Amino acid sequence: MVWEGGCFCGEVRYRAEGDPLRVMHCHCTICLRVSAAPVVTWITFPVDRLAWTKGNPARLKSTPPASRFFCAACGTHLVFEIDGARELDITVGSLDRAADVTPGYHIFADTHLDWLKLEDGLPAYDDWGPEV
Repeated sequence: MVWEGGCFCGEVRYRAEGDPLRVMHCHCTICLRVSAAPVVTWITFPVDRLAWTKGNPARLKSTPPASRFFCAACGTHLVFEIDGARELDITVGSLDRAADVTPGYHIFADTHLDWLKLEDGLPAYDDWGPEV
C-alpha cells in the first residue's frame, strides 16, 4: 500500500509505503502546543518507509530525544521522530487519504483537555500505549 500526503501549500510532499504499524490519537501537551489542536492523530511506519518526494521540511527539536518536521512555508505539522528510533509518526491530517485511516487507541489520555470527551470506545492509555 502507498500512502501519500503533504503540507497545506504543496511545498512539501511525502510517500510512505507498506502497512502502518499503528494509528493513534495523541493528547500530550507537546502535540497540543505544536499543532494548536486538542488532539493529533498519528499513523506510524518504519523510518525507511518514508520518502520526501517534494521539498524539504523544516525540523524542530521539540524535546531532547525528538524532532518534529513542518513545512517552513505554511507551517503544516508533518512528522514526529525520536532520534535513533526505527519508526516515525506521520500526521493523519496531512495524508491525501486521511479518511482511509482508523485509529486504534488514545495515548497520553491523562493530559487530554477536560472538555474533549473520549467517548469513542477506544482504549485510552496514560503513556505511549500498548505497542511501543
